[in-house]
Amino acid sequence: MADYRLEAETRTEFGKGSARRTRRAGRVPAVLYGHGQDVVHLSLPAREFAAALRNGGSNVLLTVVLDGKEQLALTKAVQRDPLTRVHEHVDLVIVRRGEKVTVDVPVLTVGDTTADVLVSIELNTVSVEALATAIPESIEVDVTGRAAGEGVTAGALTLPQGATLITDPEALVVNLMAAPSAEALEAELEQAEAEAGIEREESDEAAEGTGQGDVVPEPQDQGSGESMDSAEKSADNG
Repeated sequence: MADYRLEAETRTEFGKGSARRTRRAGRVPAVLYGHGQDVVHLSLPAREFAAALRNGGSNVLLTVVLDGKEQLALTKAVQRDPLTRVHEHVDLVIVRRGEKVTVDVPVLTVGDTTADVLVSIELNTVSVEALATAIPESIEVDVTGRAAGEGVTAGALTLPQGATLITDPEALVVNLMAAPSAEALEAELEQAEAEAGIEREESDEAAEGTGQGDVVPEPQDQGSGESMDSAEKSADNG
């Protein structure tokens, strides 16, 4: 597991205005706590912190350097703007080398199944206990060759050495399902439309040009022609 080093600065001003100024300066407001120590208010370099999360994942191990002293820390909570995705605030928890922590690790599927099998991830993460310096970035599930109807439970996952599963071993993590046929999809669509009160458009055959027995409207210019004839007759009589 990679260790990312961030140069922190102490914060002495608080509130929304101070937080905005910190972010405008290219830094992220944060707090650091744990192991009985007082809460420390600090800021982190925004670009380096974003890179650490991007490359190391949500459980990235950080080395926070403040006033020349180093502290190992994990991200406990990260607040982001829902529109700009800018990091607004970070909670960091202090950890020690050799200490075990409980974290949620993402589940990823690898490999390909046949076209008639759909892969559904029922649990996006599983909880494990691992050394703070050896937290897995993800846990992979190989679905190659698996058939519809099979499932992978948490207890069947292959965990890194030294990690212990906390999630219920019987919990379904990955489910393999049979892909629906075209007929089944069409029937499901028709049922959904019927429940919503949606009527389908008339068939192409009915939408084509008029057939035998149809009433053909007279051209619009015929009426104007009759009007002209009447006008001419009136002029002659005059």
